[in-house]
Amino acid sequence: MKKIIYTTLVFIISLNNYAQKTKEAKANKEYEKYAYVDAIKTYERLYEKGYKSVDMLQKLGDSYYFKADLDNAAKYYTELFNLTQDVELEYYYRYAQSLKAIKDYKRADAMLAKFNEKSGNDSRGKLAENQKDYLAQIKKNSGRYTIENAGINSDKSDYGSSLYNNKIIFASERDTSGIGKRKHSWTGESFTNLYSAHMGEGGSLSEPNRFGKKLNSKFHESTPAFTKDGKTVYFTRNNFLNGKKGKDSDRVTLLKIYKATLDGDDWIEVTELPFNSDQYNVAHPALSSDEKTLYFASNMPGTIGQSDLFKVAINSDGTFGNPINLGKTINTEGRETFPMVTVDNELYFASDGHPGLGGLDIFVSKEMSDGDYKSVQNVGEPLNSSKDDFGFLIDTTTRLGYVTSNRNGGLGSDDIYKFRETKKLECEQLLEGVVTDQETGKPLAHTKVTLEDQNHKFIKELITDAEGKFNFGLVSCGGKYYLITQKPEYTTKETATIVAEETGKTFVPIALETKELQVKIGDNLANVFKIKIIYFDLDKSFIRPDAAIELAKILDVLEHNPTMEIDVRSHTDCRQTAAYNMALSDRRAKSTVAWLVSKGIAKSRLTGKGYGESQLVNDCGCEPTNKSDCSEEQHQANRRSEFIITKL
Repeated sequence: MKKIIYTTLVFIISLNNYAQKTKEAKANKEYEKYAYVDAIKTYERLYEKGYKSVDMLQKLGDSYYFKADLDNAAKYYTELFNLTQDVELEYYYRYAQSLKAIKDYKRADAMLAKFNEKSGNDSRGKLAENQKDYLAQIKKNSGRYTIENAGINSDKSDYGSSLYNNKIIFASERDTSGIGKRKHSWTGESFTNLYSAHMGEGGSLSEPNRFGKKLNSKFHESTPAFTKDGKTVYFTRNNFLNGKKGKDSDRVTLLKIYKATLDGDDWIEVTELPFNSDQYNVAHPALSSDEKTLYFASNMPGTIGQSDLFKVAINSDGTFGNPINLGKTINTEGRETFPMVTVDNELYFASDGHPGLGGLDIFVSKEMSDGDYKSVQNVGEPLNSSKDDFGFLIDTTTRLGYVTSNRNGGLGSDDIYKFRETKKLECEQLLEGVVTDQETGKPLAHTKVTLEDQNHKFIKELITDAEGKFNFGLVSCGGKYYLITQKPEYTTKETATIVAEETGKTFVPIALETKELQVKIGDNLANVFKIKIIYFDLDKSFIRPDAAIELAKILDVLEHNPTMEIDVRSHTDCRQTAAYNMALSDRRAKSTVAWLVSKGIAKSRLTGKGYGESQLVNDCGCEPTNKSDCSEEQHQANRRSEFIITKL
């Protein structure tokens, strides 16, 4: 009897195992078809019954991961890693991203460290290794936005947005089609169509309505990008045109970018862009401010990761250049997607490859004049969260914008949020200035100003306007620069300046000296040549070598102006008796005259006298005590040499 019972029990167990394996095979088939919702149902029923395998846990985790439910992905990846760590390398990264979604950053960072150790050359691992303080940096970049629900969301997915004629155009899975509702097996929700909402004061949005009847199809449409005149739109759609659906070699319908033009109230001539393909995705177009470049996401050949950002030139005749990968500063082995470019050449995009808070985060970089990009920065909280954040859009004038997120507290799987930027991320310093005539103070137009960096490397050159002004635009905060100012009739001048380390404007006034200075009787040549004093040794009156250099300037003027006569005047401070100072200054004045005579200047052209402390330029007198509370700088002002023109 025991044998019969045992045999029957083995048969029943075997039958149950066969049934479970059959269900798993069915789920695997659904998974390979990207029917993630159906696969999840089957896998979870098996999981609840205690049936586990590495393959099943991978697929169950992936099913949630790829539909952006990272909380549940973390649950099953944890089960997977408890079962084994002998898995494909990518699972270490997916597990780390999922752990971030539940804010378990310590375990996430540990997984990223293992991922970097095992991968060797994956940029995501290197970025994690090189930016171990990424949470501190994100915190530093945070707090610059106010954010709230945009008021247009449904209980389905609403995402991505674009500005068009004072409207926001966005994609939504809300189904208003009535009979014959179509569902996407991947998400279990309707295919997305384009909707519009009027934008009111402060970015408030009206009740949405379907947009662009001829743009919407029975498949997905999303992420439109409009030209400024509103007559051309680029948008994403499944590979479907003129009633024909295209598929790749695995029979999957991928994404393409299409173009349409406005004719009255209708969008016509829907055509696909020439760099599309049935074999890879091309999606999420964005236009540069001059509308000469189209940015987009794709996994076309040449892609570094799962999806990269590319740009392509739009030629004047409407044709397109060859797509160019934006390079490794921007793109990683992960997902880079949803680009947006501002008038300041700031590239905002979503990525799960750069260090972030979890899922997709919003990042920004700036394109430089040589086409390279500055280092990528996470824009911080509250724009970013531990979940997926993407679809960044901003009006650079009002600093109002919209972003999509599946963060907790939303109405649907993805929701659109309205935000206002209260402080820019990067310090931005404008370098401006004005060039004037030093003598008259009048602005000098048509003056060449050259900008050099701290190593005297040429940066830019420009000419002052009619008001003598120049503007070099944005420069690096805290940087040292040199301004070389040149005008034919003036002495070339080099001005060093260090710009501030916070956003603002650095204004540099530059006064130029004329090469031929106009002087008159009574002018002081010491002021012309910035000679403050002819120095003598203590209690001495003979000319020192350093004083001779200054006197050589006066000598040169007298030699080239043979009719000019000057009066040499020497002054002291008060820190000796008045009689002593008078005698000392007089000897020094006469020594100065004697030196000029020794160099060939006629004695008849020179007079000299000392004035001691009798002509102080401030209130730093010492009489009758020979004591003063004045500073050394104040006393220095009184110790001066003057060369007054008495005849021309």
